[in-house]
Amino acid sequence: MSRTGAITFKGNPMTLAGAAVSVGDAAPDFTLHYFEGGMQKLDLADLKGKPTILSVVPSLDTGVCAIQTKKFNEHLSGMGDAVNAVTVSLDLPFAMNRFCGAESITNLRVASDYQDRSFGNAFGTLIEELKILCRAVFVLDANGVVQYAQYVPEVTEEPDYTAALSALKGLAG
Repeated sequence: MSRTGAITFKGNPMTLAGAAVSVGDAAPDFTLHYFEGGMQKLDLADLKGKPTILSVVPSLDTGVCAIQTKKFNEHLSGMGDAVNAVTVSLDLPFAMNRFCGAESITNLRVASDYQDRSFGNAFGTLIEELKILCRAVFVLDANGVVQYAQYVPEVTEEPDYTAALSALKGLAG
């Protein structure tokens, strides 16, 4: 299934692979990769038990993606271990780690969908024309049920931080 014109990139309509994930849906399973003392896997089961925010970006090497990651990192500083926070992109795990070190990103994990695009296809965030992920934010409850979902309509624009963080804080107590 594809969703033609679901979002735009610099005003041009783009097609997203897969179905949209909506509030009330059980989050689809996925496998991401991150580098922490070696290559590690992260999947949905690893996130259950705590509220989770998934911040999806095309690439940390772009201005808006860097801003999005830094803003969520800043706002998550007071939440500690009460929540899971993950930035997802197709960037290689090593490049993601370099970004986090250079930008002092410590309140969220970065994980890559580079191997098989399982996240992008399952969450409907893979832009078919560009082979990158669109900008999106998802908040899951401790059981992995979607409580907030935003597919940012224009990839070059920032997400609604206030709405996403409000949903997350409401779950974290």
